[in-house]
Amino acid sequence: MKRLLIFGLWLWLFGSGSYLRADSLEDLAKDFWQWRANEQPVSSDDIARIERPAAWIPDWSAASVEKYRRELNELEGRWKRLDTSHTSVPEQIDYRLIGSALARVRWELDRTRMWQRNPEFYVQQTAGAYFNLLLQPPPFNGTRSRQIVAVLRSVPATIEAAEQNLNQPAAPFARLAIAELENIAPRLQKSASALKPQMDVTSGEQVVSTAAAASAALEQYRQWLVEKLPTMSKETAAGRENYEFFLREVALLPFTPEQLLEMGHLEWARSVASQVYEEHRNAGAPELHMFSNESEEMEREKVDELAVRKFLERKQILSVPPWVQHYVYLAIPDYLDPLGDLGELDDLTGPGRLDKNGIRYIAPPGPQLGYFASTQARDPRGLIVHEGVPGHYFQLALGWKNDDPIRRHYYDSGANEGIGFYAEEMMLHAGLFDDTPRSREFIWNFMRLRALRVEVDVKLALGEFSIEQAAKYLMETVPMDARTANAEAAFFASTPGQAISYQIGKIQIYQFLADAQRQQGKKFNLRAFHDFVWQNGNVPIGLQRWELLSLKDGVPQ
Repeated sequence: MKRLLIFGLWLWLFGSGSYLRADSLEDLAKDFWQWRANEQPVSSDDIARIERPAAWIPDWSAASVEKYRRELNELEGRWKRLDTSHTSVPEQIDYRLIGSALARVRWELDRTRMWQRNPEFYVQQTAGAYFNLLLQPPPFNGTRSRQIVAVLRSVPATIEAAEQNLNQPAAPFARLAIAELENIAPRLQKSASALKPQMDVTSGEQVVSTAAAASAALEQYRQWLVEKLPTMSKETAAGRENYEFFLREVALLPFTPEQLLEMGHLEWARSVASQVYEEHRNAGAPELHMFSNESEEMEREKVDELAVRKFLERKQILSVPPWVQHYVYLAIPDYLDPLGDLGELDDLTGPGRLDKNGIRYIAPPGPQLGYFASTQARDPRGLIVHEGVPGHYFQLALGWKNDDPIRRHYYDSGANEGIGFYAEEMMLHAGLFDDTPRSREFIWNFMRLRALRVEVDVKLALGEFSIEQAAKYLMETVPMDARTANAEAAFFASTPGQAISYQIGKIQIYQFLADAQRQQGKKFNLRAFHDFVWQNGNVPIGLQRWELLSLKDGVPQ
């Protein structure tokens, strides 16, 4: 009998399904990414978009949040029990990537706690979730149509969860949500009516009535926020301890907030001086004229995108595999147009859609356009380089093709946005904009903005800037239009650490390149270096530098 009990205990401890079974980083990563596809909150950031299960709907009920916490504890425990001290450098880097991904979830659930503090968070989990499902161009097949209806149907329950969860709401975030939900009922219903003919018959019959119920819930939520607004806190800052957790554990950056500020200030001065030099050099050069209509802008972008790809190959800057599709402009469809302020109007595809083009939806050229759109309506190449080729769409496609599934699914804005920003100056120095002096001016002005974002991010996170102060600072110092400045400040306040990613990531790439050139000497090859960075483009730059050059000082220990 005793032997049977011992044998039974052995089976329980070490049999299939036991938490004590032999684990591997690959198994943990697979389990994590499957879990994350259901748990990850919707964001207005396009880099963070992931492919969801077909039946996915947002779920932020109190019970689900506690379930997410329990599951995160289990995943963190599995990660901590793994011993990678004697594994290869690439395997140790993969281990750090999963640790960073787990820390990001902890950051969301227990550090920034936007699900408890930010009423605008629930605009994204409802209207934003619907908006994201519309970004992929037609057709709207049965599976896709049913998911759209399911997400709309989930809105009332999500709003109910919002009113229960928001026990520490911040008034500045509430005001943003109130503004985003202005006239939401007619806007959402207009979108659903325009979408109906695109869907299968059954879903088309349901989408308008389901949108009406979702609209009513969102209108009621907006009114609830208006009534609660006088009692809400003014505090939006993440706080130093939480911000340092993000820098160290999530972004894997070895810098203090003060070091970030100094780096941003120096880069701002360099970009201002460079723009002054450029404007002085271009005295008397003709101004850039805006395209007369969307068709003209789309046709020009198509020509320019092909030219950029050929330029990369001809100058031996970066390899352009023939399987990578194109980055194209499309007019905003009528089912997206009423909701265009809910997120980035693009579709950068995903690991399962590498055979599709990357899309940027554009508004008609005119004086109503914001900061970035007005430049692309004069010369699309500035945005092509950052958002398309060789920027986000191109870099993400290469990353999603990575043979390592951990690197294929991991994302980090510090690397992604750093590469996009680095690409702008890289192409400027390579001569892409030699034919249009005025285009070089706005590339330098982009750099002023990205340097200022560092100061805005740090000071918002530490409570030294309010959203209003940050917006005013951007308007006056970039300078830029009020609408774009307010949108930037609001987004950065709700996603601490995102706005530093452009400038700090770019600086890290500069250090990486300089160290590689010094270490490799005459053997250094710029295209080979860029091919490595772009292929591993989702991986924090400090980890890439460790892997290629065996230099570990750019990664927190």
